[in-house]
Parts: sequence; C-alpha cells; structure tokens
Amino acid sequence: MSHNEETPGGATSERHRQERPGPESQHLAELGPEGMYEAAERLCRTVAGEGPRGASAARTVGRIAETLADTRSRDCVTFAVDLVSRLLPEEAIPPGEGDRLLRSVAAKLVRTQQLRDIEPLFRELPDGVLGRAVELRACLLGELALIGSGTGRRSLDAYAEKLGELEHPLARLPRTRLDTEHRFTTRVRGLGSIKTAKQLRSRFPEAPSTDGGAVAGRGAVNTLDDGRANAAAQPFRAGGWTREPEARFFTLPSPLSSDDFGISFIKELPLRCLAGEGSRRGSALACETTPDDVLNELFSASYVGGVNGQGQGGAYARLYAWESLYALMGSPAGVPLLEVVRSAADHRWLRFMAFTDWFHHDTSDLAFAVLDPTRTRVAVLAATDTDVHRDALG
Repeated sequence: MSHNEETPGGATSERHRQERPGPESQHLAELGPEGMYEAAERLCRTVAGEGPRGASAARTVGRIAETLADTRSRDCVTFAVDLVSRLLPEEAIPPGEGDRLLRSVAAKLVRTQQLRDIEPLFRELPDGVLGRAVELRACLLGELALIGSGTGRRSLDAYAEKLGELEHPLARLPRTRLDTEHRFTTRVRGLGSIKTAKQLRSRFPEAPSTDGGAVAGRGAVNTLDDGRANAAAQPFRAGGWTREPEARFFTLPSPLSSDDFGISFIKELPLRCLAGEGSRRGSALACETTPDDVLNELFSASYVGGVNGQGQGGAYARLYAWESLYALMGSPAGVPLLEVVRSAADHRWLRFMAFTDWFHHDTSDLAFAVLDPTRTRVAVLAATDTDVHRDALG
C-alpha cells in the first residue's frame, strides 16, 4: 500500500480538470434551473430525425442535464434525471455517447447533491435491467459506493438487492470501497504518471535481471484467449486511449523462480510493446509493484479517459478495473471479489518500461506483468495513449 499523502476527491490527471464554461454554458446558466429544463424540454421534442441538427441539439440537452446535475437543489436532481432517463430520445445520440452521459450525470449528482434529495429516486424497484432509468440508478449506487455512502438506507438497499437478483453487472461490486481501492478518485501529492526510468525506480524496488530469467522467457509459450484479453484491455478501450492495448498470456514448462521474474524474462517474450528494444538509448527495466497499484492504474484509465477519449464515471471505471484484474490473474468471473483480493497477494506483480516505439514517455504508458502462484502462468498488459509512430506500432 502507498503511504503518500492523498487528497480525497482530487482528480487523477490534469486532463480530468473541469473545463471553464463557454459562452453557451454561461447563457444557459443565466436561465436558471427551470429555464434550462424548459429549454431542454423543447429541444427534446425536435431532436429525433433531424440528422446533424438533431445530434447537435441532443448534445446541448446533455450539457444542460450535466449542468443541472452539478447545481445543488432537489429540483435540479429531478430535472437532470428526467432529461437523461425519459425525455431525451434514445435514438438521438449514439449508444456510447448515451452511456457516457448517464454515467456523467450520475457522478455529478453524487458529487454535488445531498443524499436526501437523491434518495427519492429509488422508491420504485426495477423489473428488469434494461432502460436508461434503471441504468442511471445503478450508476448512482456505484458512485455512492465509492464515497462510502448510501448503505443503511432502506430504499437504496432494496434497489441494490433487486439489481443483484436481476444480475446487473454493477451489482457484482461491494457497496463500499475496499481497502485495496484506497487510491480511487484521489490525487496523491507529488505523484503523476510515470514517464522515466528514474521515476519508476524512485517509486518501486527494481526486480533483478538474471540469466535464468532470460532462459525461462525463451521457453514461454503464447496462449491465445481473446475473451480474457478483451477483459484485460477494457479500461483502456472504454477510456478512449489512442492505441489498442496489448494483452498476452504465456505458460511455462516448469515453475519460474521468483528471483527470475524480472526484465530479462520479459524481454524474451514476443511482445509488440518491446519490438525494437535495444535499438534506442536507454535500457528496459522492471520493478516490483502491488495489486492495489495495478488496480488503481486500471481504474484511472477509464475514469480519467485518454487524451482524445472521455472519462466513464467512477461506477463503470471500477467495474472495468476489477474485470481487468480478474483477467490478469486468470480468475473466473464467478469467484467472489474478496477471494480475488486475498489471492492477489500470492501473485507476483511487475511494472516495466522500455525505450521502443511503444513507450513514448510523454503522455501515458503502462505495462504490467503478473506471475501466478503456480509460477507457470504469466499475463502481460501494456497500453499507450500516444498515436506517434503509428506505422511502427502496427
């Protein structure tokens, strides 16, 4: 666990700062909550079937809903929820944008509004998991879990229990933040993304480089598993990171010594992120890390979003992070989350970097390797948020 000072509620990246309101937002704010809601209501009646003009109007409705969600009052809660879950035609916005809007409104409501004004939204239990109204409430419960709020309230507890019965994906997660999730949605003072070998060495102990590791790496066999690879990569895809992540899995003919699990082993694996290693100035290195460090980076990938992407809200960023961690550990989806937390300590975790076309060292580069308790299975996940050297990366 990290012992660095943390600032609750801070952004995890400069990209997560709120943008200053533009002229349109300032004009809308002058209308007041009721005026904004009425303007959005009129737009909702015109967006369907209007092509580009309709899409533009739908985006304006979305911005109004986010502004209302971020304005503390019981009426604003009602107005924002009504716009995104009932009035805005589903066909007016692309599915991905519609999902992002629901998640954004839920996150803003939990951050800004008082729980007593959110609680009435849960009076009626859902009879299915489909529909924006149910999805919004599931996201609200997920956001409340991240701040340790909402449990012990009869209507919220009943709604969460019903979502579990209906097998909503967010219902898989605990309704309170776990200790291993301690850095979610926080900014650790003095720490940003790791861009240089010096920064990596200053934060984590370097793993040894051994001849035995190199020999073992040459004997590793690539194991294809598209479903597992997709789950591992999901945080970066959801956050709109520029490049397609690399998720690979390997098996070894005999157990790997813990001392041999280092950069000499990793460099022998046929990894796209290491193509051309040794042809540039700088040496690849690997450092030992912890599962909570990996989990936090997976969470941040979709919570903050890529340079050209968008954040997905805390509820789904949390889900994607856990699904990715499950995939890296090779744990079946049905294994209870707390059991995965316990078994994570039996795995070996590395962060690594190199000087190749993949690791650009100026935006966001991440690479992890995980050795399972049998010491015969290795998972590797690498992601980069730069589109420079596109041809070299493939």
